[in-house]
Amino acid sequence: MKYRIPPSLSTAFALACGLASSARAQWSVTYLHPADATGSVAQGGSNGQEAGYSSSAAGMHAGYWSGSAASWVDLHPAGSFRSEAYGTSGAQQVGYARFGDTWNYVDHASLWSGSAASWVDLNPAGATHSWAQGASGSQQVGHVYFNNYHAGLWSGSAASFVDLNPAGAAWSYGYGISGGRQVGSALVGGINRASLWSGSAATWVDLNPSGSTYSEAFGVLGTQQVGRAQFAGIDRAGLWNGTAASWVDLHPVFANTSVAWATDGSRQVGWILQTGRNRASIWNGNAASWEDLSLALSSDFTDSYAYGVWSEGATIYVAGQAWNNVLFRPEAVLWSSPVPEPATLTMLGTGGAALALRRNRRGVG
Repeated sequence: MKYRIPPSLSTAFALACGLASSARAQWSVTYLHPADATGSVAQGGSNGQEAGYSSSAAGMHAGYWSGSAASWVDLHPAGSFRSEAYGTSGAQQVGYARFGDTWNYVDHASLWSGSAASWVDLNPAGATHSWAQGASGSQQVGHVYFNNYHAGLWSGSAASFVDLNPAGAAWSYGYGISGGRQVGSALVGGINRASLWSGSAATWVDLNPSGSTYSEAFGVLGTQQVGRAQFAGIDRAGLWNGTAASWVDLHPVFANTSVAWATDGSRQVGWILQTGRNRASIWNGNAASWEDLSLALSSDFTDSYAYGVWSEGATIYVAGQAWNNVLFRPEAVLWSSPVPEPATLTMLGTGGAALALRRNRRGVG
């Protein structure tokens, strides 16, 4: 089932006044929730796949979709009683699988290649627990628990594990990976600091912006990293380009808090909290570019979150979840839109007293 929301009059006015540099997108929503599920979440995606989990009477199972509810593939490995997938890259999916029982269990970082039978246990020797959070090519990123949490990197096997915990860090977490770069956070000098690595602990870069008391980086693509930083007790979505000084604040002025979770290298997705409601969000490099993806959802849904963004051809995709306020459950959703073309401003009348906005051929703006 798909719903489409037209561009708002306020957006057209903003464009006409020169407040936005390009046309806004026109979003459709595909509801990915499997027919027999009691809950589902798409926690990441790329190149035609959305990774996440689906809950039912059988428990919480890792899996992935290929653009529709009917395409759900269950990745839950034999012997596990809970599993989740967090990300996907090419034909691979990553997450964790839980073994044991409710009171005595271990989580093992996990890698799949499209089926439950393809499961690979990434838990390194000596680790109590581990989680794989993201994948890029042949590499996976996440964190493990030894005597504390350590960000880490794999190349397809438990034995390939590389400890990314930087010197002097009490603990660290790994969340995103792309092109040989990894992002996460590390507690150094009493401050949790957004972090960037290039394959080893020694390459650690402190991304914590000046004045921030807490920060985390969740996504990376190309030279761009995204996450959040806390100022005066408020979490603010933002992006970096490799250094703490490059921080760009994405936080809309009307938001209570905000988080950027993923990037495609030019767009950023996440959510904001506004008047008690979480709204899935997308930006294009600055706070003024913020768009509310929750407006495209049907009226049954309230809170929503965006966890992944990518493009295929001329279409932008965003994966995430929305809360069904009628059935009281989370449901995986996939937003999509044609890539918006630049808006053209045409001056009319003497001295530019009037403006006309010429819409692009796709009718978005």
